[in-house]
Amino acid sequence: MHRMALPSWSDISAYLSEYWSVVAATVIFALVGGVTIYYTINQLNKNISLSLMKAIRARAKKYKKLKDKVPAASHIWRKEPGSRSKGLKCCVCLKSVSPPQYLGGTIHQCDICGATAHPSCSGNAHKDCKCVSMVGLDLGPLKRLILSPLCVKELHRTGATGLFSSITSGANELASTVRETIRIRSKRYKKNIGSSQPESPGTAEPQSDTDGDSEGSNNTAKRDDHVNGKLHEVHQSTESEKDKQFIADTATSRPNGQHEMSHAQNNQKYEIVDVPSDSRPLLVFINKRSGAQSGDSLRQRLQILLNPLQVFELGKHQGPEVGLSLFRKVPHFKILVCGGDGTAGWVLDAIEKQKFEAPPPVAILPAGTGNDLARVLSWGGGLGVVEKRGGLFSVLKDVEHAAVTVLDRWKITIKDNQGKLMSSPKFMNNYFGVGCDAKVALDIHNLREENPERFYSQFMNKVLYAKEGAKNIMDNMFYYFPWEVKLEIDGSNIEIPQDAEGILVANIRSYMGGVDLWKNEDSVSDTFQPQSMHDKTLEVVSFTGMLHLGRLQVGLSRAQRLAQGHHIKIEITTPMPIQVDGEPWSQEPCTIEVSHHAQAFMLKRVSEEPISHAASIMADILENAENSGTISASQKSALLQEIASRLL
Repeated sequence: MHRMALPSWSDISAYLSEYWSVVAATVIFALVGGVTIYYTINQLNKNISLSLMKAIRARAKKYKKLKDKVPAASHIWRKEPGSRSKGLKCCVCLKSVSPPQYLGGTIHQCDICGATAHPSCSGNAHKDCKCVSMVGLDLGPLKRLILSPLCVKELHRTGATGLFSSITSGANELASTVRETIRIRSKRYKKNIGSSQPESPGTAEPQSDTDGDSEGSNNTAKRDDHVNGKLHEVHQSTESEKDKQFIADTATSRPNGQHEMSHAQNNQKYEIVDVPSDSRPLLVFINKRSGAQSGDSLRQRLQILLNPLQVFELGKHQGPEVGLSLFRKVPHFKILVCGGDGTAGWVLDAIEKQKFEAPPPVAILPAGTGNDLARVLSWGGGLGVVEKRGGLFSVLKDVEHAAVTVLDRWKITIKDNQGKLMSSPKFMNNYFGVGCDAKVALDIHNLREENPERFYSQFMNKVLYAKEGAKNIMDNMFYYFPWEVKLEIDGSNIEIPQDAEGILVANIRSYMGGVDLWKNEDSVSDTFQPQSMHDKTLEVVSFTGMLHLGRLQVGLSRAQRLAQGHHIKIEITTPMPIQVDGEPWSQEPCTIEVSHHAQAFMLKRVSEEPISHAASIMADILENAENSGTISASQKSALLQEIASRLL
C-alpha cells in the first residue's frame, strides 16, 4: 500500500516538464513583450523627434533666409541606384530612402551637396543646397578661398526696372529675330547665286551664327532647368574635335569679346557684394574635354569643397567671360584652371580682355596631356601627382599659399609675301615650333579628329604621340629644311644647321611633357644667358629629326642652341607644319614674326625653398597694403612683377 501511495517517476517527469514549459513560455512572452514595448517606444520617440526636427528646421530656414538674405539654392538632382541608399534618409520626408518598395529602383541625389530624396519627394525639396546650408557655419580650413553665401546677392528685376528690362528684352528679341530672318534670306540668296556661278578659289562662305545662337539658347534653357532643381540627365560627350582645336575655334570670335562680356553681365543671376578684406575667393574653370577627361569628377568634388557658384565649366557655348564677369568686382580673387595648356591660354586671353587694373593670378590643375606650363609652375605633370600630394584639398591649400609670379606672353603675326596679314594674331605662352615636332602634333590632331575615343587618358595620349613619332623616323620630308626656312633674331640672320629638321622657339623650361631643352646649367660655360619665363627673351633651339626628339624625351640627347632674342622673324618658302602651344596646322609660305605682347600673373606652388615662402608672404603684404589704401592696384602689380623677376 505504501508503494502505491508514492508518485511514480514518470509522473514527476511529466510534472517537471509541464512546469518548465510554463516557465519558458512565460520568459519568452516577457522577452517578446519587452522588446515589442521597447521598439514601440523607440519608434514613437524617433517619429516625435523627427517631426520636431522637421518643424524646427522649416521654421529656422524661414527666418534664417529673411535674416541673412541669402539667395535660395535649388538642388541639382541626379539618379543613383537604390543599392547606394543604405542608411540614407530623404531630405524632404526625413524617412529612409531604401524601404523594400524601392529596392532595385533609383533615388535622387544632389550633385553638389550630396542630399538624397525619394523620386516622388525631390520636386518638393526646399531650396537649401550648399549655398544656404553654409550660412552661419564655420567655412573650415579653406575659408579664405570659399565664397561665403552671405556675399552672394540674388538679382531681382521688379517694378519699373523689371518692366523696362522686359520691354528692352522684347525689343532685343524682336530685333534679333528680324536680323536672323534677313541673314537666312541673304544666305539663301547667296546659295542660289553660288549654284549658278562657280565659286572663286580661295574664298569661303562665312558660317552663319544662327545655328550657334539656337544651340546656345537651347543650352541655356537646359542649364536653367538644371539649376531650378529639375533632374538633369548627363550624357557623355562624343564630339570629335580636339580640345586645343576647339579652343582655337573659340578664339576666332575674339573681335566679339566685348559683346560676349556685356551679354554675360546681362544674364547674371547673382552679384557678389561685401567680400571680407581677408578673403581670397577662388574662381575655378574646368575643361572636361582636356586630355585626362576627368572634368565631371573634378567639378563634383570642387563644388563640395567650395561654394558651387565658384565653379564654372568651360564649353562650346560658355567661355571664361561668364565667371570673370561675376567676379569682376571681387578684390584679390584667384583663378584655378583645371585643364591643359590650351585651356590656360584661353583663360589668360579672357582675363586680358576684361582689362583688370590688377589682373587675378592663375594656378593650373594639370588635366591635359603635356601640362608643360603647369610643370614649370610646380603644379605637376598630371592628376596622378595631385592625388599623391593629398588630393584636391591639398591642392587648394597650395593655391592659397602660392607665390605670385609673371609669365611673358608673345604675339605671333603671319604675313604673306606682300606684307598682308594672312590670319588674326595668335598668342604664345609656352613655345612655337616649325618642322618635325609640329608634324607629329599635326598627325596627332588629325588622328584625334578621326578617333576621339582613343584619347581617353594621359598615358594613352603619350603612347599615341610616341607611335606617331616612330612612324616619321624614316621619313626624310624635312631633308631640305635648312634651305626652306630663314631665321632672323633681333635683326641678325641666324644660320640653321644643315642637319636640322625643325626649330623651336621656347618661352618656358618644359617641352613634350617635361623636357628641358635649354639646360640652364650649361649657360655658365658659354655666352648664352639662363632661360626664364619672365625676362622678355626667347630661346631658339634646333632638332635633327624624329629620332633626336625621342632621345630628348628619355634624356639621352640635347637640343642644339641657336640664339636668344626679343624679336624673332621666320620666313618659310614651302608649305610647312607649325604648332603654337600644341595647336598645329599646315602653313603656306609666309613670314612669321614673334614679339613680346604682355605679362600675365601666375601662381607658383611654393616649395620648401625659403625664397618661395618669402615671395608668397610679400604678395600677402602687398594685398593688405592695397586694402588699407597705402598703395594702389597698379602699384601692387608693378611691385609683384619686380618681386617675381628678382626672386622666382
